[in-house]
Amino acid sequence: MPDKKKSPAAKNTDRRMSKPQGSKTKPPDERTVATREAAVAVAQPLTASRQLGSFEAAMKLFHARKLQEARDQFQIAAEGPERDVAQRAGLHIAMCDRRLEQATVSFKSAEDYYNYGIALINARNVGEARLHLEKALSMAPGKDHVHYALALAQALSGDHLNAYENLKRAIELEPRNRLIARQDADFGPLANQSPFDLLLFPEKKGW
Repeated sequence: MPDKKKSPAAKNTDRRMSKPQGSKTKPPDERTVATREAAVAVAQPLTASRQLGSFEAAMKLFHARKLQEARDQFQIAAEGPERDVAQRAGLHIAMCDRRLEQATVSFKSAEDYYNYGIALINARNVGEARLHLEKALSMAPGKDHVHYALALAQALSGDHLNAYENLKRAIELEPRNRLIARQDADFGPLANQSPFDLLLFPEKKGW
């Protein structure tokens, strides 16, 4: 028996059924877009205008506290041809790194602030060291080692008046701090200056 031929309507139905159905996709989120744009920017030669655009975009992210995304954009700007923009981008990269690092550090006690302050002094980041040591002192005002460390940070930052007051208090709380300060190279430049000379070497009063 001969095969029956399909009617035109049946053929159209088959054609419609065999047509691939388009899948619905979600729009990419902001971070995906930013990452994609950053990849494109790296792949293409970075002109001065694109460098400035990356820097401006990074500043918006920075002020919005989106530090990782801002750092990625600053990194692009740092590799551009304009030296001034690249330099500013480099400084902001360092700022992002510091803030991202601090965000992972949890401070619960005066000793936590003190220990981190000492680490910052050793890294010669005396500005931030002072902030953490001042916080430690507010939580533990009777700790001689906190007074001593804060005095050191203040001396290194040129605040000699407050450095003297805190070193004096550290010695009052623990007299051995006088000998420690005498042997501390960081206090060396102040050892022969008034009023530190008499604080560290009170025997000079009788000379």
